[in-house]
Amino acid sequence: MISRRNIRVKVMQTLYTLSTADGQNFSEPVKLLKKQVDSSRQLFVYLLYVLTEVARYSEKDAIKRASKNLPSEQDLNVNTKLSGNEFLWKIIEGGSFKKAIEDEKPNLIEDTSTQIKKIYNELTKTEEYKNYIQLESRDKKSEKEIVIFIFTNLMLPSEDFTGHVEEHFTNWDDDADMMNQLMLNYLQKPASYNLQDMLSAEKWLFAKSLLQTTIAKREYVLELIKPKLKNWDAERIAVLDMILMEMGVCELLFFETIPTKVTINEYIDLAKAYSTPQSGQFVNGILDNIHKELASQDKIHKVSFKQKA
Repeated sequence: MISRRNIRVKVMQTLYTLSTADGQNFSEPVKLLKKQVDSSRQLFVYLLYVLTEVARYSEKDAIKRASKNLPSEQDLNVNTKLSGNEFLWKIIEGGSFKKAIEDEKPNLIEDTSTQIKKIYNELTKTEEYKNYIQLESRDKKSEKEIVIFIFTNLMLPSEDFTGHVEEHFTNWDDDADMMNQLMLNYLQKPASYNLQDMLSAEKWLFAKSLLQTTIAKREYVLELIKPKLKNWDAERIAVLDMILMEMGVCELLFFETIPTKVTINEYIDLAKAYSTPQSGQFVNGILDNIHKELASQDKIHKVSFKQKA
């Protein structure tokens, strides 16, 4: 479920934490990386829980309003179509979802119920919701689209909600873009994902290897990078830029199944997304320069990655 790009981000975050630890002793970097991955899983499960609870809220709203001492006609006729959404219930009844909710207990996070109610109330004002509840049939497309709409158009754009998430998940700022992509991928085919295994054994091996290699080969890699900096002072270059270049050079040299073009493009994109506005061009220039030098010295040997895709 977590892609190689996501893994690179987690490794980058781990290396950044290690480099800015201020005297803290992280004797086991792999455990720190595992903690980073686990925090992403917890955040994803929470977002998914809120999404499902917003979609189910119409039933709770109907019961609450009908129990008033003097319910109005509107109170007695709350539309509960969304709470029976067939796509929604495929998620809720899945064993993986149930286990994730049992393990993480997202319902215990403070103010979650308040956020769910707010998002639901905003949902009922939208034309998308009004059009949905007027549909007589339950076609697969509309069932899925309204659930995706709640996430992309109501949860993510809400400063109130994202502020709430940030308060309870310190990794929100770093993981927001990744969560968006993961959720959209998940909502295409939820049954095909295992929330207990968001990182396959193969990808976890890649993550550990990338982290450990970047740490172990740092001095060697810096010997390749520093001569290419020309008028740049290595000590004044953005910390993330240096980390991304070190990771990139390690991939070029020690990860034989990853094409060089893929490696360079990935780290350019990460630099653009996570570092300074000029970082993408800077990282591109350095990695491309090092790649050409290593290739001319016959130091880069790639096997057929297509066979391992």
